[in-house]
Amino acid sequence: MSTAVTQHQMVEGWAGSHWQLDRAQSSAEFRVEHFWGLITVAGHFDRFDGTLDVDADGTPLIALTIDAASLDTGNATRDRHLRSVDFFAVTEHPEVHFNSSDVTDTDDGVLQVSGELEAAGKRIPISADARLRPLDQQTIEIEATATADHRQLGMTWSPLGMLRPPATLHVKARLARRTNTASAGGDRQ
Repeated sequence: MSTAVTQHQMVEGWAGSHWQLDRAQSSAEFRVEHFWGLITVAGHFDRFDGTLDVDADGTPLIALTIDAASLDTGNATRDRHLRSVDFFAVTEHPEVHFNSSDVTDTDDGVLQVSGELEAAGKRIPISADARLRPLDQQTIEIEATATADHRQLGMTWSPLGMLRPPATLHVKARLARRTNTASAGGDRQ
């Protein structure tokens, strides 16, 4: 049976480690209310990547990169509109990025992850509640949910105010420990 891991436990056992997202075992989904909250539009991203680096001093850093053009709501017309300049502007800004700046243990099995979300050429601070579970010595799972006011990212299209903030992003990521930890953290910006 897996249990949540506190930041303190991460510091003790994972200092200097690097974890890589397993795309086949992970998901990135979004939801937003439409028609004044009467309908929820839900979708997912097909292509994304992520890492968890734990520095030698035990500081965890989380990075997530999403291919914005890979969004899929099950409606091709809506998906084309979401890829347009009204929303993600994927031609000019093909990727969505999240980079953590702080991870705080709330002592109840939940990690509070703060960082910066970049989408459609804009950046905003964002926080997420995350649960981290070890599956075995080499595999962990992180499940996190965050909300963001998409209007702060320039996604203001909403005739008659039909599109309601916030948008919710839910990520369930399975990560495998990399055996070569010499490069851990070397590719961070």
